Amino acid sequence: MAQPPLAHSQVPHASTSLAPRKPLFNKILIANRGEIACRVMATAQALGIKCVAVFSEADRDSAHVKMADEAYLLGPALASESYLRADKIVEICKRTGAQAVHPGYGFLSENAKFSQTLADAGITFIGPPASAIISMGSKAESKDIMLRAGVPCVPGWHPSSSSSPDAQLPDTLLIEADKIGYPVLIKAVSGGGGKGMKIVLNREEFHQQLESAKREAMKGFGDDTVLLEKYLETPRHVEVQIFSDTQGNHVSLFERDCSVQRRHQKIIEEAPAPGLDPALREELYDKARKAAKAVNYVGAGTVEFIMDANDPSKFFFMEMNTRLQVEHPVTEAITGVDLVQWQLEASPVAAGNPIPLAQSEIKRTGHAFECRIYAENPRNNFLPETGLLRHVRMPATSSSVRMETGFGEGDEISVFYDPLIAKLVVHGADRTEALRVLRKALGEYQIVGPHTNIEFLKSLAQHEAFIAGDVETGFIQKHHDALFAPEPSASPEVLAQAGVFLALRDLDTATKSGARGPWSSPALAGYRVGGPSSSAFQHAVTFSSSDDRTATITIGSPSNNTGGELAVHVVDFEGQSTSFPAVRPSASHTAAGGASMTALLGDHVSQVDIVAHADSAVGKETLDLFSTREKFVGQVEVRPPKWLEAIRGEKKAAPGSAKAPMPSRIVQIFVKEGDVVDAGTPLVMVEAMKTEHVLRAPKDGVVSRVIATVGELVPEGKVLVEFVEEEAVVEEA
Repeated sequence: MAQPPLAHSQVPHASTSLAPRKPLFNKILIANRGEIACRVMATAQALGIKCVAVFSEADRDSAHVKMADEAYLLGPALASESYLRADKIVEICKRTGAQAVHPGYGFLSENAKFSQTLADAGITFIGPPASAIISMGSKAESKDIMLRAGVPCVPGWHPSSSSSPDAQLPDTLLIEADKIGYPVLIKAVSGGGGKGMKIVLNREEFHQQLESAKREAMKGFGDDTVLLEKYLETPRHVEVQIFSDTQGNHVSLFERDCSVQRRHQKIIEEAPAPGLDPALREELYDKARKAAKAVNYVGAGTVEFIMDANDPSKFFFMEMNTRLQVEHPVTEAITGVDLVQWQLEASPVAAGNPIPLAQSEIKRTGHAFECRIYAENPRNNFLPETGLLRHVRMPATSSSVRMETGFGEGDEISVFYDPLIAKLVVHGADRTEALRVLRKALGEYQIVGPHTNIEFLKSLAQHEAFIAGDVETGFIQKHHDALFAPEPSASPEVLAQAGVFLALRDLDTATKSGARGPWSSPALAGYRVGGPSSSAFQHAVTFSSSDDRTATITIGSPSNNTGGELAVHVVDFEGQSTSFPAVRPSASHTAAGGASMTALLGDHVSQVDIVAHADSAVGKETLDLFSTREKFVGQVEVRPPKWLEAIRGEKKAAPGSAKAPMPSRIVQIFVKEGDVVDAGTPLVMVEAMKTEHVLRAPKDGVVSRVIATVGELVPEGKVLVEFVEEEAVVEEA
């Protein structure tokens, strides 16, 4: 199949050992999708290994399908009917002659039954033995093993400590939580990725959070057993990358800091972790290797620790992930090791090679960051979003900038899967340089379609506390106001460029229409002839912002026109007037219906990238604006003339309705018609992208109508509950 234009850049392929190596597989199947499927293929194909892709109906045109040597349909979009169908994956392996399966992360990557099913069929699972998955997959059993191995664990209650059949009853767990003391963390024993994990701040909310955690755990892992831990108030999340082979060798490849999180999920990772004492680092490596040895581990794994940000010497084992982590590229960046290549070489059946490097040969160079680029709205509690990627421009890759992605322009972010679009990985000689490279790369990144977290990541990378390495899992809440400062309005220069873009586009349309003159076309009805020359014209454009403020840009000929210059007058969103008397624009049009605009405005050259999107409504259009000079990124709506608005008779949605914030499924309804509710009362719980969210009443009021039903699949914007007061707000469950 053809290689897609989404090449994965700067993937290291390092193997320094001169000892004879056993042959690798000839063909493997990647039982995953998106960027991780493309990542695995990049290394495997570079090693001459043919790759088989599998896909759901929703992914038939995805990048990993195009990149593979062969690709086969698994089934419908739901993961349970496609990517989790172990029987179909085994069948495709036999059909294609694939000798091994790389599971990536998520889906079946930590499923011991799947690993055993492959083994029974004579197919290699590129991962650890089933026994290690079982032991480490259970948070309770893993902590028992770690304690016996001398690895410290977080104080709490584990199911293994009780043989009572009532151990998982809500009231029994409440008693244990009371003993531990609040805040308490509820965790699914078979969980991961923040699913089935809830923080309980006080006794009163324990039952509700427990119910939600168990429900998420059952849907995500088929097991609703939970454990309880003391929740540290200022925790840091530091993890150690380990690798083990079939010869009994266990090495560590330094640590990563993953402390800055939202919804208990990582969004930025770095290696090494900032501010740790060298002796403490060595102790972490030692404990991680002991953890791997305790379960006879094979392959790539990550031992996660939690530590007190105020006293890092107090660290505890949290869990072991028996797979390749999302953030593995930062480790590759500082070591020069290709972890996927190591996985392919160390898999026990076809290869079974020893680790290419001894512990003393693994060297660390510089500092690296990884940013996860998500389709989500950080200003709406990081709620995930879906939709078409209308425009994508990734940062230029180099020896210091690496992109991992499975999506490009024209692809759809689906409601059925995780909203991860890409990973941006940067490397520098030290943390300061790596941060500088990161800020530049984020400034070059453009996505139009669903909201993304790119602008949030820019704010994070510029925050003084993050620059200082003062990180903890509560970083976003602690610095919320600075990270979510009011978004700047578009400057007069940016607005002028946007107005000129529309004028030039209309002129081009008129010229191509075959009208007698460039300004006589009905398409230019907004222009007004004036002055002694018929070449004089004036055109006004009105933009509206997300908060309904307006800006007006007037474009016309200067009185001393010498050809090609425009007079531009801007009344911006703040009501301030600015004039640019002689603008000579240069436009380079793009496939996305926009243009890259350059013009001398005042005393500087203004550069603005514009992406235009016409709505289905007549006369309505949105411009996404990217200013390279000002680092402005924003969106304006081209407001239609008032007479057109009157004809269309636009009506806004009635106030007082709780609407689905995204395509989702109704999980629970907390109210009924006529209920009197207080501010903050839960109205409806919805589930989207494997996470539950609650619609809450913003103030005291009365429920006038409940429209939703439990189990219903609802589109974004559907009214679920009518509330006599104002719109309900959305919070994470």
